[in-house]
Amino acid sequence: MDVDTRLIRCFLAVADEGTLTRAAERLFVSQPALTKQIRKLEAHLGVRLFTRSRAGMTLTEAGRALAERAPELLAACDRALRETKSAASRAARVVRIGFLASAANEATQDIIARFGRVRPGWRVEMRQATWSDPSAGLAGGEVDAALLRLPFPGQDAFRVEVLFTEPRWVALPAAHPLAARDRLRFSDLWEEPFVAAPAETGRWRDYWLAVDEREGRPVRVGATVDQPDDWLQAIANGYGVALAPASAARFYARPGVVYRPVTGVSPSRVGLAWPPAADADPVVRDFVRCCLEVRKTVLSPAG
Repeated sequence: MDVDTRLIRCFLAVADEGTLTRAAERLFVSQPALTKQIRKLEAHLGVRLFTRSRAGMTLTEAGRALAERAPELLAACDRALRETKSAASRAARVVRIGFLASAANEATQDIIARFGRVRPGWRVEMRQATWSDPSAGLAGGEVDAALLRLPFPGQDAFRVEVLFTEPRWVALPAAHPLAARDRLRFSDLWEEPFVAAPAETGRWRDYWLAVDEREGRPVRVGATVDQPDDWLQAIANGYGVALAPASAARFYARPGVVYRPVTGVSPSRVGLAWPPAADADPVVRDFVRCCLEVRKTVLSPAG
């Protein structure tokens, strides 16, 4: 019987947390999306895995049996897939690095150059992920490490090093009345429609909507996008504004979009993440070391 391992991961999160709400927060997904996944797994197996009540989710006897075996199953599957993909990359003398948008900004080239000196003949293969995968390929074992924005879904399962922080600014349509200001308060934007990442990214999407910094005021979503180009076009078209790293003004400048500093919202952090099993991989260790050395010599704490 074939079962999608993502469904098993969802099941284990609910089993561990005891409620759909807490499990959805842990997985950085919406509660309706998680409920759908649990029902899909139950339908596939033909058994009920949970008893649902106002108090939460209680494992049935079948659910307890699956919860006992599932971690071992997932660990073996992850290990087999990771080792298979890594073996192919190592044969080609390639290290696979996932990233979102501008990766580590201008420091990315310094990191790759340093790695090239440490590992002559090796190549860093940069793989850009869409916003629907905020782990940049780590969660699916598609990459050896990733340069991404924190926090990301499932972050607790990986090694993470913060490389630098930078302010969050706002991207606005050039014709927007607020674009005439040199600096904005985040409270000035609370009533504006926002261009958002897909809902299934859960708390990662909420972070870029600054849900926790709105003093309880609801978010208006004017458009949902999954790619930087679509994001820029939606803003230029006037469908909404969006929070962005300050560096977006350099990497994603385009006609019709302006960037302005924002006060009253926390900064963005860029991190390096890799699976714990990769601690035994000398190539990944070298890449991690290069990132940390660049952090010391090139990157300032303020980004």
